[in-house]
Amino acid sequence: MNTNDALIHVVDDDASVRHACRYMLETVGLDCRDWPDGRVFLEQADLYAAGVVLLDMRMPHWDGRAVQAHLGRLGSPLSIIILTGHADVPMVTDAFRGGAVDFLEKPVLLETLLPAIERALARSEQACRLRRLQGLYHALSPRERAVIQGVRTGMTNREIADAQGVSVRYVEVQRAQAMEKLGAAHMADLIRILTEIGDA
Repeated sequence: MNTNDALIHVVDDDASVRHACRYMLETVGLDCRDWPDGRVFLEQADLYAAGVVLLDMRMPHWDGRAVQAHLGRLGSPLSIIILTGHADVPMVTDAFRGGAVDFLEKPVLLETLLPAIERALARSEQACRLRRLQGLYHALSPRERAVIQGVRTGMTNREIADAQGVSVRYVEVQRAQAMEKLGAAHMADLIRILTEIGDA
């Protein structure tokens, strides 16, 4: 499995569960770190790196719902897989509404867990990529953003120039600078990036 150095976080107040998960995942080459409760995890983990959280729902202090809600408020790209010994329909529903990738009951087998982790990692890596692109987009100058938004809506260089009261050459320069900063190799690449970013 290609994890691109992503970390698997095991957040569970049961030490035996944490150690069993960590051992199981490290045997297949995954990097893991375990956390005894949600508060410690939120205070000490890198919440903006690609990775997966195997999250227990019933813990003292910060339970799984609170941890999931907090990660959502932060806009963390970490993907969540709920791993619990006690599930009910409202809990499962709330977890998926909160963006959980999967909901698994303990004890979980490796052959069940690995596909879930693969899906979760793919989602997390996509979220990290989007976050990076949004950061690059917001770092553009107002003129660069205005020009490429014109490109996005299908305007020609002349139409963008007329709308902004600048020369066509100026539009070309701003567009080229924006493309370079966003890592767009060509016009189709720029449109794809802007579509991916959405209304950033």
